[in-house]
Amino acid sequence: MADWLSPEEWQAVALSLRVSFWATVISLPFGILCAWALARRRFPGWQMLNGLVHLPLILPPVVTGYLLLMAFGRRGWIGQYLYDWFGVVLAFRWTGAVLAAAVMAFPLMVRAIRLAFEAVDPKLEQAAGTLGASPSWVFLTVTLPLILPGVLAGAVLAFAKAMGEFGATITFVSNIPGETQTLPSAIYAFLQVPGGDEAAFRLVAVSVAVAMGALVLSEVMARAVARRIGVAG
Repeated sequence: MADWLSPEEWQAVALSLRVSFWATVISLPFGILCAWALARRRFPGWQMLNGLVHLPLILPPVVTGYLLLMAFGRRGWIGQYLYDWFGVVLAFRWTGAVLAAAVMAFPLMVRAIRLAFEAVDPKLEQAAGTLGASPSWVFLTVTLPLILPGVLAGAVLAFAKAMGEFGATITFVSNIPGETQTLPSAIYAFLQVPGGDEAAFRLVAVSVAVAMGALVLSEVMARAVARRIGVAG
C-alpha cells in the first residue's frame, strides 16, 4: 500500500488508523459501563443518559464538533482547566481528533454491547451469586465471557465509524496535514484541488475496504453472540 499511495496519502491513512484505534480503546470501558447501566438498571436520569449517549447520532456532526470546541477548546468550559492545570490542548491536535471520533462512534459501540447484555439471562448471574461469588467476580467470570462477542462487535463498529468521521473532526480540529488530516479530511482536500481526483479515489478505495471489512467482521461476531447465547440457553 505504501507504493500505491503517496506519502501524503499514506500519512492520512496512518493518522486515521491511530485516531480510530485510540478512540476505540479509550471509549471501550465507558461503553461497557453505559451499556450495562442502560441494559440492567433503571434509575432517575436513565432517559437522560440514554438520550445523551445517542445524541451524536441525531445531531449534525458539525454541531457535535462545535459543542466539542466550546467545551474542550483552549478557552472552553473544560478545555481551559485542562490547559491551565495540565497544559493539555485538544483543539487542533490529533488528540482532539481522537475525542471527536470517540464521541461520534460511542453510540454504535454502546448499542452493540447493550444488545449483548440484554441477551444474557440474568438467572445465570443470579445463580453464580447464590454460590457466593461477588458481583465483580460474577461479571468477570459469567457476564463478560457471554457478552465478549458483543463487546468485540461494538469495538469494530466504533473503529469503522471513527475511521469515517468527518464533520465533527474537521470542526473541532480543522484539517491540518500531518496533524489532524484524517482519511475523510484528506479526501475532501484532494477534491478541492485540480487533479486531485485520482488521489481521492485511492483514499475512497481504502475507506470502502476498511468499512466492508468492519461490517463483515461485525456480522461474524453477531452470529457468534447468537451461537453463544443459544448454547447458554
